[in-house]
Amino acid sequence: MNNARDYLMIIVGLIFYAVGFCTFILPHSIVVGGMAGLGTLIYFATGGLIPVAVTMYTVNLMLIAGGYKALGRQFVLRTIFGATGASVFVGLLEGYFMAHPPLIADTAMSIVLGGIIMGMGIGTIYIHNGTSGGTDIVAALVTKVSNVSVGRTMMIVDMSIVGMTFFLPFEGDMEARIQESVPRILYGWVTIFIYSYMTDILINSNRQATQFTIFSHHWQEIANAVNQEAHRGVTVIDGQGWYSKQNVKILMVWCRKIESVTIFRIIKSIDPDAFISQGNVNGVYGKGFDVMKVKIKKHSHEEHSSDTGN
Repeated sequence: MNNARDYLMIIVGLIFYAVGFCTFILPHSIVVGGMAGLGTLIYFATGGLIPVAVTMYTVNLMLIAGGYKALGRQFVLRTIFGATGASVFVGLLEGYFMAHPPLIADTAMSIVLGGIIMGMGIGTIYIHNGTSGGTDIVAALVTKVSNVSVGRTMMIVDMSIVGMTFFLPFEGDMEARIQESVPRILYGWVTIFIYSYMTDILINSNRQATQFTIFSHHWQEIANAVNQEAHRGVTVIDGQGWYSKQNVKILMVWCRKIESVTIFRIIKSIDPDAFISQGNVNGVYGKGFDVMKVKIKKHSHEEHSSDTGN
C-alpha cells in the first residue's frame, strides 16, 4: 500500500512538473536545467523537429543503461518509472502550448509561476522517494567516483545546460546574439533557483513537526488528555527546579505541526498557568511519524570475518 501510494503521488508530481514547464517556461523559449532543458536546446536547435519529450526519454534511457550497475536496481526501476511519466506528460502538453501564444505574456511572471509549479512537482516526487531522472542520474554516478556532493553536481550540470542557450542558432552578429541570449540565460538560472527553492520548502515542510516541553502541577491530567484526545505519546522526565530545589515532572510531546493547536488547547484547558516551550523540529522518525528511507550498506562476509578476527 505504501508503494502504491508513493507511485500515485509521484505521478501527481510529474503532472505538476510537466504543467509548470510546458505551460509557463517552454512557450517563452527559456531553457531550464535537467533533461527538460537539454530537450529544449535540441528542440530549438532543430527548429522544433525533435520534440522535447523524445530527447528527455532517449537521454534518460542512455544514462540509465550506462550506469545500471553503479546505481542499483531499485533506483533504476523508480527512475525508469519517473522518466517515462515525465516524458509522457511533457509530450502530451508541449505540442498544444507551443502551437498557441504564451498563457502569460510577461516572461518574468510566467517563469516565476512555472518555477513554483515545477518545484511543487519535484518536491512531491522526492518526498515519495521518486526521481524524474536527468541530472539525478548524473549526480548519483558522479558521487560514486568522486567526493563532489549531489547538490553541487546538479547545480553545475543544470547551469551548464542553461548556458548552452548562447550557442543556439541565431541570425545576426555577436552583439545581437549577446543581447538576445543573455536575458534568456538569466531567466533560465532564475527558474532553476525558484524551483530548487520550492522543492526544499516542500520537502522540509513535509518533515516538520513540533516539540512541546511542558511543566505543570497537573502533569498527569495533561498526559492522559494528550494520549486520549490528541492520540500522541507523552514522555515523562524527572527534573528539579534549581531555584525552588523541588522535584518536578517534565512532559515531552512530539506532534505534527498542524496538531500543535490541539495540544495547546488541551494544556490550557487543564492548567492555564502551565509553563510551555514549543519548538519546530525536522526529521522526526518512528511510529506515528516518518519512516527512515535510507539504505544500510551490507558488508561482505570477508570484511566481517576480517573485522571479527582483528
